[in-house]
Amino acid sequence: MNKNFLHYFIPIFILIGAGCANITAPTGGKKDTTPPKRLSISPADSLKNTRIKRLELTFNEYINVTDAAKEVQISPLLSIQPTVTGLGKKVVVKIADTLLEENTTYRISFGSSIRDLHENNPYPAYTYVFSTGSYFDSLQLSGSVINAGTGLTDSGGVTIMLYNATENDSAVVRHKPKYITKSNASGAFTFKGLPKKDFRIYAVKDINENLIYDGSSEMIGFIDHTVLPGDTTQTPIALKLFTEIDTATKGADSIGIKANARIGTKPPPDGFTYIVNADTTNQTKRTFDINNSLSVNFSKLPIVNKDKISLSYDSNGVIIVVHPTYISDTTKKKQIQLSTEWKENTLYTLRMAKGFAKDSSGTDAMPSKYTFRTKEDEDYGKISVHLPAKYNSTQFVLQVTSEKDTIYQKPITDTIINLNRLKPAKYSFRVIEDKNGNGRWDAGSLFRKIQPENVFPYSDVLTLKAGWENVVDFEPKPAPPKTSNKR
Repeated sequence: MNKNFLHYFIPIFILIGAGCANITAPTGGKKDTTPPKRLSISPADSLKNTRIKRLELTFNEYINVTDAAKEVQISPLLSIQPTVTGLGKKVVVKIADTLLEENTTYRISFGSSIRDLHENNPYPAYTYVFSTGSYFDSLQLSGSVINAGTGLTDSGGVTIMLYNATENDSAVVRHKPKYITKSNASGAFTFKGLPKKDFRIYAVKDINENLIYDGSSEMIGFIDHTVLPGDTTQTPIALKLFTEIDTATKGADSIGIKANARIGTKPPPDGFTYIVNADTTNQTKRTFDINNSLSVNFSKLPIVNKDKISLSYDSNGVIIVVHPTYISDTTKKKQIQLSTEWKENTLYTLRMAKGFAKDSSGTDAMPSKYTFRTKEDEDYGKISVHLPAKYNSTQFVLQVTSEKDTIYQKPITDTIINLNRLKPAKYSFRVIEDKNGNGRWDAGSLFRKIQPENVFPYSDVLTLKAGWENVVDFEPKPAPPKTSNKR
């Protein structure tokens, strides 16, 4: 081949090959998901007759200690918590050994505080144990936390506290407890490694995590007697969590069906204005709840002339005048309510003529006209609640709640309660043991040693749709036993 030919074409082939190659950054390999491995611990775990001053854990890689104040816990608690630091590949724990009690088992739980430096992989939860005596405490206490207002187990994160039996209830508001643990997502809790001695037990929704009950800003649960740890076969403890009486009953659920939210814009602070709870934006759409009264809410205390207010509806082109009942509410002096037997799917008109209302200075409210359409029966659902005979007593109250409101709350007088014209929503059901006969649930009081009233919840949440009729069997019959074809 001609050498000159090769001289020209070899560089071209090299350029073409270079152009076809993709230049990519190195992948760096797979992400490290392996947690740190502990190589040694000094002093050794599970020693007796010892008072630990310094604990040192050595790992196979560089580590961080994160959120030690929250994650690392010694039990029983000390007045001065251990200091925990990460030094290269080591974790060092320093303990004020002069605070350690005689013949006591101590457990240091590290939670998820120990993590590798680069990928933040946590070292599996680990608890170091030592005893200042010749034996290890090995007894347990277990139980669950219940939201007293709903009767359902709490969703977790509640702090369970143990105090010496010799202390009274004021200890929970004055200083930290002897032992603590947390309830899990199912509301269950367990103390391990306890001595055989009596304790007082409390559950606290410890919002600021100071291990002290801060009064009505937090929830609390207690039992009226001391508890004694035992083996795993003991009866579990049930702690009913509540907010104390002084705040729990403010704005308590009223009996009956609440009114709709007001429609319109919030009135300005100046001037004499009002809002009507009727949606007038679309007269073909059924919007007004026929369970409710028609309310007019004023920005100032009104002087009302009822003769200049009229309510009518359209009946096949004929205007029928309605004579509503006016409802007065001493707690809502800036409001007037008009009540009538609303007709379904009907166009109503509220007319308020000039001079229908004045404020104290004689300023007239602006006249107006509101036209709106009522809902019909098919816009609602129905629920029939079947109750067992044991609840058929005025000592018990049936409470039905939607996601936002209490829609029914009355003493039980029959085993079947029919609820009609309910808005499509999700509904919950519970029976309240109304011991004081005031028609509602009452919380407890720690220092007066009053437990919250018992609540028995229905196990499911019912999704009600428009036009549906549902039956709630509050205590369903057990399913029949399964049959087998085997011989």
